[in-house]
Amino acid sequence: MLRSAKTGDSKSSWKVLIMDKVTVKIMSYACKMADITDEGVSLVEDIHKRRQPLPAMDAIYFIQPTKENIVIFLSDMSGRSPLYKKAFVFFSSPVARELVNHVKRDGSVLSRIGALREMNLEYFAIDSQGFITDNERALEDLFGDEESSRKGDACLNLMANRIGTVFASLREFPYVRYRAPKSLDPTTMTTFRDLIPTKLAAGVWNSLMKYKSNLPNFPQSETCELLILDRSIDQIAPVIHEWTYDAMCHDLLNMEGNKYVHEIPGKNGGVPEKKEVLLEDHDPIWLELRHAHIADASERLHEKMTNFVSKNKAAQIHGSRDGGELSTRDLQKMVQALPQYSEQIEKLSLHVDIAGKINKIIRETGLKEVGQLEQDLVFADAGTKELINFLRVKEDVSRENKLRLLMIYAAVYPEKFEDDKISKLMELARLSPDDRTAVYNMRLLEASSETKKSSIVPFSLKFDAHKKKHAARKDRPGEEVKWQLSRFYPMIEELVEKLSKGELPTNDYPCMNEPSRSFHGTPGSPSASLRTGQVPAPHSMRSRRPSTWARPRNSDDGYSSDSILRHASSDFKKMGQRIFVFIVGGATRSELRVCHKLSTKLQREIVLGSSSIDDPPQFITKLKLMAADELSLDDLQI
Repeated sequence: MLRSAKTGDSKSSWKVLIMDKVTVKIMSYACKMADITDEGVSLVEDIHKRRQPLPAMDAIYFIQPTKENIVIFLSDMSGRSPLYKKAFVFFSSPVARELVNHVKRDGSVLSRIGALREMNLEYFAIDSQGFITDNERALEDLFGDEESSRKGDACLNLMANRIGTVFASLREFPYVRYRAPKSLDPTTMTTFRDLIPTKLAAGVWNSLMKYKSNLPNFPQSETCELLILDRSIDQIAPVIHEWTYDAMCHDLLNMEGNKYVHEIPGKNGGVPEKKEVLLEDHDPIWLELRHAHIADASERLHEKMTNFVSKNKAAQIHGSRDGGELSTRDLQKMVQALPQYSEQIEKLSLHVDIAGKINKIIRETGLKEVGQLEQDLVFADAGTKELINFLRVKEDVSRENKLRLLMIYAAVYPEKFEDDKISKLMELARLSPDDRTAVYNMRLLEASSETKKSSIVPFSLKFDAHKKKHAARKDRPGEEVKWQLSRFYPMIEELVEKLSKGELPTNDYPCMNEPSRSFHGTPGSPSASLRTGQVPAPHSMRSRRPSTWARPRNSDDGYSSDSILRHASSDFKKMGQRIFVFIVGGATRSELRVCHKLSTKLQREIVLGSSSIDDPPQFITKLKLMAADELSLDDLQI
């Protein structure tokens, strides 16, 4: 888009880039200011603000195709003294015909337009395999109060259009599968909530059909798979503590997005400086450690430091004498002594600092015991008795951690709402009224009663049936768990593996594309038969340790891990068809991690999409905002 404005005579000249609130956000997720400047943009402007006329310069408009935007654009470029010389207009999603006609009617503007195109770029890339549609209020609008389906429909329409632009820009045409509504029999009314995936699938399908007939080079037959789910398939993942480095950073440190504020000791013992750093794909250490268990990440950081010091004589002089921990002050001295390594030392010291902070919080808040109980509740190695005992003995556990334990309990034992057990536990935990609301609202996300015995639970292992009847997860065969606290896995891990093998039941997850084909032929996925050439062998030996794929080309000094960056993108070209999973109502970091992990295991790039990505504190806030007090009696007899 930025390069296309280079017309023959305007090679050297700088351009203005004009965006609106949404497109500026899309841009900032995708590239840095420096990348834009490199492409010859000297000024970035907001279309809604008054701008100075620059009649000698060309302008690139990257805007949503709204009436308001087009009216502003026309007033910018029409008449005797337009604001810019030429305008190159790019819409973030398909533009309505009447709006294009509106532009065409204005003769003075037509001659000044260098391009008028649909970019189909209205999604926000959160990492190399994740995107969001940025519907921050989806949980509230869709799962909240039953009656306002107008709000819900508007939310789903926007979401469907944005998902459509993902496929348009990647030139992929998916098989669209979705979680079917769970009404018990044809006479029961299905609720709006239960139809969310169905409605979204229909919206996405509509948008795909338009692309299929209008977009040049859009594939005419299926090239990938899309699975549309919603938050009700897994209520535990957004609340449970996920023990990887990435998730811990976002859960325990008050980060804004990917921004972390790092304190650097001042020169010669002066006031420490504050520096904002971004934890993202460009940082090789972050890329290598983000999916590692926090204990493992800390260990590896310590090794990197020790290796660095032992290899560099100067570092030894300034390092700590007794081989103990290096202080930030020591690191500062090292930076001064070894300017050529300053970037490397700064990256290392940044992560040593972050990991140190996280470990301190874990120690001070007794988080390991909380985490252990969370895992035990989910795997049914603990129940009501253990939870009561924990709440009685551990008075000093933070309010938030008690709340999260109770939310997990509510997800595992939804029937305990009825016999008042949950409200008694909330009294014992001394939860505030709005914390209680969050626990009660877990019911709004409850998969309906039938799913509890649905065909998705694939295990008929013979164990202590009485106790295990309640397990929300079973230990997965062939998964070696190195860390006790990473037994938990998000539900989508199971669903994506089934989809990939063509074992996802069609009655629970129907397909929008020519349904007739999916009932005969291969079970489950209609595309399984078309894919046999590419499907990788199903038995991959994978240990439960996150991020193992980065290990072999790992580095001891934290720098040659750059090679990880290079490998990451090239690996997918040799893989099978992509799988897209979209979760309505917010995805979690654990789900994003699973998509990276399964890409390696299944040899297919797995892309996760969602309305937002939520860390537990955000998710809990959103649950508190859902209108729970308006539940009628009919809703309570679930």
